[in-house]
Amino acid sequence: MSKTPSKPSNPSKSSKKNIAIGAGVAVAALLLGAASYSATKPDEPSSVTAKEEPAADVSADPQAGVYPELAKLARRDAKDPLAQGRADAPVVLIEYADFKCGYCGKFARDTEPGLVKKYVDDGTLRIEWRNFPIFGADSESAARGAWAAGKQGRFWQFHAAAYAEGSKEKGFGGDRLEELAKEAGVKDVGRFTDDAGSAAAKAAVKKDQEEAYGLGATSTPSFLVNGRPISGAQPDEVFDQAIEQAAAAGGKGGSGKGGEK
Repeated sequence: MSKTPSKPSNPSKSSKKNIAIGAGVAVAALLLGAASYSATKPDEPSSVTAKEEPAADVSADPQAGVYPELAKLARRDAKDPLAQGRADAPVVLIEYADFKCGYCGKFARDTEPGLVKKYVDDGTLRIEWRNFPIFGADSESAARGAWAAGKQGRFWQFHAAAYAEGSKEKGFGGDRLEELAKEAGVKDVGRFTDDAGSAAAKAAVKKDQEEAYGLGATSTPSFLVNGRPISGAQPDEVFDQAIEQAAAAGGKGGSGKGGEK
């Protein structure tokens, strides 16, 4: 069976506000939680059992399958090092992913660069990353390392190094994280190591993880495009269509907060 979402025993007020956002969450739980994608299965045994699902159906109606409550999960923080694109972009793609997930790596290598070139670079799209480690200690370690790299402005470089072909097979232990940090151009590796092991890193990763569980997500990668749930590393055209429909709809659900690319 798919991993059962865990609920925090004493969620904070901000966590409640972020996750308990009405009917949209229930809908997302059905669309994301039920679509446990075969690509998420790791090489080693896991408590997550994935099953194959057909490609997501993006309706010709730009607003079909779009839930404004879910669009509110976009943080649109111009200083967020785990995001790229303008904070006021009309479309926000939120990705919940795990560095041990093979199909997250496939999306990162094969699909995301095209989205950046076509939509991020022209100001249409903003991509916000959420750490969603579900495959054990290595996943958690990589997530904290990615956050730590972001503290020095090198998250996306770390992301590329961690998702390179053959990278996840080498694991994400302490020495390996330092290798990735150096490959990513992190200047102060000692600070990186301290940051990765800090309570702040743990809290940041937990916040993202709880947000994903609150949506009913049980597999990676899972996405929201202006409130439209998409599960799995779908074909490029699925993301193209969702982004273009959201842009054509006027970026409904976006906060319009200003920021830099």
